[in-house]
Amino acid sequence: MGLKIMVMVCFFGIKKESFRVGRAVLPKFFLEDVGLEAFEVLKRGGTKVAVSDFPQVMIESFLRDYLEIDCVVGRELKSVCGYFVGLMEQKKKDILPLEKILGVGEEKTINQDVIGISCFNRSIDHHLFSHCKTRGSWQYLPRDKCPNPLIFHDGRLALRPTPLATLALFMWLPFSFILVPIRLVAALTLPYSISIPLLTFSGFRCTISKPKTSGYSPPTPKENKPKKGLLYVCNHRTLLDPLYLSFSLKKDLTAVTYSLSRMSEILSPIRTVRLTRNRDEDGKMMEKLLSQGDLVVCPEGTTCREPYLLRFSPLFSEMSDEIVPVALDAHVSMFYGTTAGGLKCLDPLSF
Repeated sequence: MGLKIMVMVCFFGIKKESFRVGRAVLPKFFLEDVGLEAFEVLKRGGTKVAVSDFPQVMIESFLRDYLEIDCVVGRELKSVCGYFVGLMEQKKKDILPLEKILGVGEEKTINQDVIGISCFNRSIDHHLFSHCKTRGSWQYLPRDKCPNPLIFHDGRLALRPTPLATLALFMWLPFSFILVPIRLVAALTLPYSISIPLLTFSGFRCTISKPKTSGYSPPTPKENKPKKGLLYVCNHRTLLDPLYLSFSLKKDLTAVTYSLSRMSEILSPIRTVRLTRNRDEDGKMMEKLLSQGDLVVCPEGTTCREPYLLRFSPLFSEMSDEIVPVALDAHVSMFYGTTAGGLKCLDPLSF
């Protein structure tokens, strides 16, 4: 009954064709529950079949893409006019018998080479039994041992939705409505000497690590060559990357971005300029901005929450002789401030 209620709440009224949670959001949470010992046994198998009571659209992408499962057997969802109605089909259709999936002929029975990792105490459509003599403490699967790395994932929720964490989330919401305007006013109107302590007191944490100085000194500009500002090049983890750098240096910068919501532009404490993705036009624009002062750019063009550096545009390397590389690492405890499929106007309010 609990599973049926969950399916009704989660899927009622969702458009079937545009459903992407099973591919973009859930793999991050599923990977946090994979045991290393079970995965080591699983990857030694030949044909791997997964049977679950969960709706197939929730688990199929994760099991196939990240655990390399060959066949996924889950519950089908009812839909009307292209929309899920929140009910599961009683019988699965067009699913091969387990014996045929495993390549066992009609005259044979499943032999001892078939291993089931499960805790089923009732039949679904297939009889897949597992007998465990011992069950010790198990370890979580490290990300570097996953067959396919999790590079992109979407969704606002950063914490694992356990009962205790969910309770803390709803208890925090009333305080967040008070905290958001305080943070916005402090960042937009107050000088750095006052806003930084207030933001720190409200929950922001920023650690700065500077490299040791070397004996290298940048070349002095020629007399006939106009002086340009510094170009800061950052990896792109969150929407606030240029702001973190600006507050760390305690000076106003100009940020060039590829995509930013109108709400984020209005609420930004520093100047933002949109790039057109046209190399010639963007180059001229960055040249002009550098002649006016320091500039910060995230050449990856899209945010990545995981510790990976994406393919980036090398245009920044042609703009200035004085380039300062900046490595950023951001962690959030409750909500992600960026999303690909949600309302981007809520991005600055989610941090």
